[in-house]
Amino acid sequence: MKPHLLNVSTNSIHSFSARRDLMPDVNNRWHYHSALELIYFKKGRGTQFIGDSIKNFNDGDVVLVGSNLPHYWRFDHEYFEEGEHEHADVFVVHFKEDFWGSTFLNLPENQEIKRVIEQSKQGIQVLGPTRDALAHLLPKIIDATGSTRIVYLMEALSEIARCKQGKTLVSLGFQPNFQETEKDRIQAIYNYTITNYRKKIDLKEIADVAKISPNSFCKFFKAKSRKTYTQFLTEIRVGQACKLLIEDKLSVKEICFECGFYNFTSFHKSFKQITGKSPLRYQQAFT
Repeated sequence: MKPHLLNVSTNSIHSFSARRDLMPDVNNRWHYHSALELIYFKKGRGTQFIGDSIKNFNDGDVVLVGSNLPHYWRFDHEYFEEGEHEHADVFVVHFKEDFWGSTFLNLPENQEIKRVIEQSKQGIQVLGPTRDALAHLLPKIIDATGSTRIVYLMEALSEIARCKQGKTLVSLGFQPNFQETEKDRIQAIYNYTITNYRKKIDLKEIADVAKISPNSFCKFFKAKSRKTYTQFLTEIRVGQACKLLIEDKLSVKEICFECGFYNFTSFHKSFKQITGKSPLRYQQAFT
C-alpha cells in the first residue's frame, strides 16, 4: 500500500520537531516518514489507521509510531461541519532514531530507549498511568528550549519503556509496500469507506473507487492489508458502534442499524469477535 512520503523538517536551532496542532486535518491522509512520531491527542476523536491496525482514537490517547510505518488519523466528521464546536488539540513530536548521534543508543544506560524504538516499528499505544505522564510531558517538550527539550524526550521514551499497560498495534507480519502505482489507491478506499460505511458497499462499487476490476480488487486489498475488504469494513463499522455505545445516546439496536449492520445477530457476532465483548457488556464497562 502506497502512503505519501512526508519530509519532517528540522532547523539549525532544533534537532527534532515538536509542535502543537489545533486543526483536525494535519494527519488526515495515509502517510509515512523516516522520523518516529510521538503523538498526544489532548482533544480529538476519529479512526486511527496504523499499518494493518484499525481502531478508534479519543481524547487523551498517546501513540508512538515507528520509522516508515504508514499511519493516518481520520477525525470524525463533526470536526469539519460548519457551526460545530468540536476543536482538535494535538501535540506531535518527530525525531530521527539517530538525531542524538550514531552511538548514543548503544550506551548501556540507553538500552531501554533503544528497545522502545525497536518496538515502535509495530506502533505502541500507551495506556494507564504512563499515558497520563506523557500527556504532561509532551507539552513540556514543545515549550522547552536548549538541552531540556532532549531531556524531556528521553524521559518520555523512558516512561514508555517502563509502561506495563502499553500494547503494540501492528501485526508482526506487516510489511509496508511503497509501489508508486498504488500511491493514492488505499487513500481513496479508506476515505470512501469512512464516508459510506452506513450503507451497503458492494464489490463493484469499491472496485470502481480503486479504479481496478472487482477480481483484481480482492487480490490487491488482501495482499496489501492482510485482510479482506469485508473484514476491513466490519472493523470500521464495529469501531463506530463502540463510539456510539460509549456516548450512550442510542439503544443497542439503533446503533446496529446506524453503523451499517442490517441484521442484529450479525452485528452481535461481529462485535464480539472484534472486541471480545457483547455490545451491552462493552457499554457497561464504560458506564
